[in-house]
Amino acid sequence: MKPASKLFSEADHRRVTEAVTRAETRTSSEIVPVIATSSGRYDRAEDMVGLWFGVLTLCGGWWLAQGVELSEWGVPRPRLGLPSVLGLVLGGWLLGVLLAHLSGGLRLLFTPRREQKVEVERAARESFFDRRVHHTEGGSGLLIYVSLLERMAVVLADAQVLEKLGQQKVDALCASLVSELRKGAHTDALCNTIEQAGLALAEALPASTQNRNELADALVIRD
Repeated sequence: MKPASKLFSEADHRRVTEAVTRAETRTSSEIVPVIATSSGRYDRAEDMVGLWFGVLTLCGGWWLAQGVELSEWGVPRPRLGLPSVLGLVLGGWLLGVLLAHLSGGLRLLFTPRREQKVEVERAARESFFDRRVHHTEGGSGLLIYVSLLERMAVVLADAQVLEKLGQQKVDALCASLVSELRKGAHTDALCNTIEQAGLALAEALPASTQNRNELADALVIRD
């Protein structure tokens, strides 16, 4: 799959920035959208893919060389000796690891959905702190996080937003975002969710006369 940096054009970046700016004119909250190519390395999945490829390679080699041959004294011996078996297993394992490294989808086939969810939530929390969403004046930050490989999203709110808006509304924003993303238009999904968040936050945390922009309005990309 394409990295996130290649998926969004300059026009897409401008649309998201404009959506954030427009939403933040109505509220004292700060909205930070983040798009990640993936949230985890899933190294263990690479080893699992390698193991399966090693086994399949061995089975294929054994089938091609099935049967026995007789030595000059008439003693049967296997067509595949130990060095050949080890070479097939190792070669298959290396091929599987390489393919899994190049294919995120292949890694996910060997990664439980629950583990993917844990990795996405971990990465979202990491972005929440790295982008200083937790450090806004009055604790009014809102993070909208999308992980493309896992096809998951997380919406994280700081203390003031949770108190005024409520976890149920935050979860509803996340559910709406996921539903929009399933249509395939990532920029539209982000902009629509930012618009919804701005309307909800305008009621819960309306903009004040001294409203200032604490965090950049730009789309954050994590490759």
